[in-house]
Amino acid sequence: MSFFRKTFAATAAAMALASCGPQPEAPAPEAPPASETPATGAQDAAGTLADAARRTPNPLDALFAQAAGEFNVPVNLLKAISYAETRWEHVKGEEEFAGRPAAHGLLGLRGAHIDQGAALIGASADDVRGTPLQNLRAGAALLSKYADEAGIDRADLGAWAPVAVRLTDISDPDIQAHYIHNTVYAALREGAGAFTPEGKVAVSLEPVEVEAKFVLPKLQAFAAGPDYAASIWRPSPNYNARPAGTNVSMIIIHTCEGGYAGCWGWLANSASGVSAHYVVNESGSEISQLVRESDRAWHVGASYSCSLNGSVDCGLNGTSVNHFSVGIEHGGFASQASFPAGQIESSAKLSCDISKGQGITRDSYHIVAHGRLQPATRTDPGPNWPWSRYIARIKELCGDGGTPTSGIVVDSNNANNNAANARFTLSGAWSEGTSAGYYGSGYYFAATEAVSAPATFEFYLPAAATKTIDAWWVAGTNRSPTAPFIVTTSGGNVTVNVNQQVNGGRWNTLGTWSFPAGWNRVQLSRWTGAGYVVMADAIQVR
Repeated sequence: MSFFRKTFAATAAAMALASCGPQPEAPAPEAPPASETPATGAQDAAGTLADAARRTPNPLDALFAQAAGEFNVPVNLLKAISYAETRWEHVKGEEEFAGRPAAHGLLGLRGAHIDQGAALIGASADDVRGTPLQNLRAGAALLSKYADEAGIDRADLGAWAPVAVRLTDISDPDIQAHYIHNTVYAALREGAGAFTPEGKVAVSLEPVEVEAKFVLPKLQAFAAGPDYAASIWRPSPNYNARPAGTNVSMIIIHTCEGGYAGCWGWLANSASGVSAHYVVNESGSEISQLVRESDRAWHVGASYSCSLNGSVDCGLNGTSVNHFSVGIEHGGFASQASFPAGQIESSAKLSCDISKGQGITRDSYHIVAHGRLQPATRTDPGPNWPWSRYIARIKELCGDGGTPTSGIVVDSNNANNNAANARFTLSGAWSEGTSAGYYGSGYYFAATEAVSAPATFEFYLPAAATKTIDAWWVAGTNRSPTAPFIVTTSGGNVTVNVNQQVNGGRWNTLGTWSFPAGWNRVQLSRWTGAGYVVMADAIQVR
């Protein structure tokens, strides 16, 4: 049975299980980290469905078929290229590396490919960037043009390999070989599938027995990375020495704004003038080390300003971030709707290892988003990087805590929440905050007035239990000194007034109460003394 058929069957079983008996009113659960729950086939498929649905919300098979048929291109090849580049998500990329144009659409087309493809199909470049079908048509038209120029047998799927590589910006022949054999044609041989949120097929790529008619990658025994044994050493020439006496104190999290092979290939190219210490592939199955941790990689084009990072390490102000940091790139995009659990797990293991080796503090001020430190030009890894879960997992792997195994964090960004037991909603007028010191991926604030219009943090308990509730906020002089948290307990509502002008950027205990089985809630009301704002950031249940 093919991968896709097995996944579809397991998903059907998971959906059938979900329909039996009373269930909590929650969206499809996010696949938990491998260490948390031993997954059955149905549970694993349910997680696959949830992840795929966030990234592939609409049926796409018909669009692939239309574009491929119009230009006489194998539909499976078009699907495999899209899977390799964007995991079938219509992305809006940004420039991660100077000189490398942003990638767009289902095929991750860049630069001249967008303009040339648009001309071939009689559409605008903006349509190719922004419309899924036009993006596929432009890519298929380019592939057809390249096939004519190469004079290949269009019926021979393996013969399309040198045509497919022309749709990328990879110039190194050996990296091209890796991309073709280990990415595009690996997807063709193994097959894959994605589902919509309703459980319908979004994309189906059935496996086929095919070998690419393309030179093989150089035969070599892969050396392990000099600092991380689970990585492959692919040295980049783009580095220099750290200043004498530099203490490595931060890990910077990036997204490649493209696929894995093209990413490490670009960073290993002397002409690119950029690098990172590591690159993690989309599934988490492979990591490349490009620069030794003792050396200075070229991954952040900005000097440090502690005002962007919770007023932490202000003594580094004005210093190049590259001097004191280790950079990790991840195959993918800042705009993508979710990140695969395998990639997050592998990255967390890597960050744990780096933090141990370099003595880096394991918190959100020292394991930091690229976009936080260079906000004028970068947003990566984007709003849907699961920061709460990521930092907690790093701490767990390193043996220094994180969210307790039995604990739950409810963040104000639902992308960080496990939808099976945590969710966040707003009522009334709230605004997104920008001050440093928040938990997870931001926070919300609202003016105090004589109306409840609360922010609601909900958590699910499988059985009645006594739990301690902590809250996190960003402190400031305009915050309410009597912000009212309303905790609904087994005995009724309890209001706890807290002073949000102090104790920001940390967990603050509200109290310990008994809660019933099922969904419970903690609400932050706005009904308190006028002239202030209240801050809805995160709660922890332990």
